[in-house]
Amino acid sequence: MCAIDALGISAMLGQDLTISSTDPVDGRPVTVSFTDGTATWEPAGAVVFLGRRDGRGPAAAVCCDTLNFFADPSSALQRKRMHPEVHGEIVSQARAAEIGQQTFGSLLRDG
Repeated sequence: MCAIDALGISAMLGQDLTISSTDPVDGRPVTVSFTDGTATWEPAGAVVFLGRRDGRGPAAAVCCDTLNFFADPSSALQRKRMHPEVHGEIVSQARAAEIGQQTFGSLLRDG
């Protein structure tokens, strides 16, 4: 699943959880733990890249594999340079979690 999907799961299920990922550039682990709605990120400088390829189609085809966790901004920038066909931006931990929670948080709620 993409990073944004993963960041919305805790709010969607109303449960604590831990997300384990790997920086796609250098393989460093990235972990986000949600406890009582509060996220703790390791490493502390981790970020999310919100990317998208040109074109139409399902999210799985145009963006899911471009929405990634990175151990730090420099790694995300390196990945962006390696893949000029992917457009997007680096977002902070707080912004990434907010997007995930806004997108997926209410999916399983009644009404």
